Formats: sequence, C-alpha cells, structure tokens
Amino acid sequence: MAEVNVAATVRTEFGKGASRRLRQVEKVPAVIYGHGAEPVHVVLPSYDMMMALKNSNVLINLDIEGKKELVIPKAVQREAIRGFLVHIDLLTVKKGEKVNVEVPLHTEGDLGPGQNLVEHVYNALPVEAEATHIPESVTVSIEGLVAGDQILAKDIPLPKGTSLAIEGEETVIQVLAAQAEEPAAEGEGAEGEGEAAAE
Repeated sequence: MAEVNVAATVRTEFGKGASRRLRQVEKVPAVIYGHGAEPVHVVLPSYDMMMALKNSNVLINLDIEGKKELVIPKAVQREAIRGFLVHIDLLTVKKGEKVNVEVPLHTEGDLGPGQNLVEHVYNALPVEAEATHIPESVTVSIEGLVAGDQILAKDIPLPKGTSLAIEGEETVIQVLAAQAEEPAAEGEGAEGEGEAAAE
C-alpha cells in the first residue's frame, strides 16, 4: 500500500467563510478522530492530499506542527462540479492495528460465449486488514463465466492478513444475460401513437 508524508497545521478558524479562505490558498480542512480521543481539527495542503488520495486507502504520515500521527482517509467530501476537496475525515491508526476498509475490486479475464454482462454487486470489497498493510485492490477472475454464474465473497482470494468484513455467502459479482430492448421500445411507441390519436 502507498504511504505518504503530509504536513498539517492545527485549525483555529471555523465556519463557511474560514473554509472559503482556506480554499483560496489551496488548503483543505480536515478532522482526525479515533482511539477514543477528542477530534483534532487540522488544515492540509490541497494538492498534496489530491495526489495522496489517488491511492486507495493510502496511509498518511501526518506531521501536525511537530506531532506525528498515522492516519487513513475515512471520508472525503468533494465539490460536485469541479471536484476539488472540501473536507476530509481521517482515522488515527497504529501499526499492527486491524481496521475495516473497502478495497477496490477489479476483474480480469473474458466471459464465456454469449451476450453476457458483468454486474458488480460490490464495486469495493469490505475487508478487515492491518492498518499498515491494506491491499490497494483485489483482483478476481471472470474467465469463462456465463449468464447465471456468480462470485461469492468467500471465493475471492485475499492477501495474507486480510479477511472479509461481510458474510462469505454474499454475492459480489454476477453474470447476466444481455436484454434485448427493441421489442419493448416498439410496443411503447405503439401505445404512445394510440394515446396521441385518442387526444
């Protein structure tokens, strides 16, 4: 897993106006919580955090005005249109500690013959892993699968030290037969014409 160093400062101003001023100088507000401690409000450099967050479940070595803190992102709020960072929740972790996270799920291989579609019931797999050894992603093979086949959580190979945080019988990926939509579209068109004529 990726590990990055980021410098932070303690946040002393709050409110929308303060948040807007932070964004103007390319900073983003964040809160650190965990281990039963009082939440700590900090300010982080936006660019450094944008780069760090390109890695899923990145481990961040925070330097808060000389105090070291190991954290992982728990919730990231972005501006809807332009996508810049608005606020980040960070969870304090310790080496050796287990945490529950969601790991991106990737597929490899080709489906069996026929017009089939892959449906991801889970795009990210909930797992429990050591905080300093969270897998960046999990890959599962869909080679040769046909309509009606499914992959259960328990069928997915996980790295050593990582375990499922959902029931093993949960369906994670399933293969569906492609639906032909032309006849339905024609039927709807006919109904629409009938309604128009009746008016």
